[in-house]
Amino acid sequence: MFVLVLFVIEFNSRLEELNRLNQQRDEMRAAATQAMQTQTSLQTQVAYAASTEAVEEWARTDGHYLQEGDQPVIPVSVPGSEPVMVETPAPIPTPMQNWEIWWTLFFDQ
Repeated sequence: MFVLVLFVIEFNSRLEELNRLNQQRDEMRAAATQAMQTQTSLQTQVAYAASTEAVEEWARTDGHYLQEGDQPVIPVSVPGSEPVMVETPAPIPTPMQNWEIWWTLFFDQ
């Protein structure tokens, strides 16, 4: 009986280790899959960045370059019109009572 109990205990410990190792294997597979997907995504981005379409897109949007045949448009104001400048008045601070200042210091966050 004693030997049988030892075999069951040993078998149980081996099953626990097998489950732990299987879980680690699954975690490593997931991490490897994620790394491969990241690599594929980065390779795709690098390939697009090296393409002429990406260069043309950047030149027209961020670089503000023109292509031959493009007509640049420069907005100008109507002659004789002055831009309307509206000044926003600065708000006048309201004076606080001493008890309000102390209340704010101790109880407001």
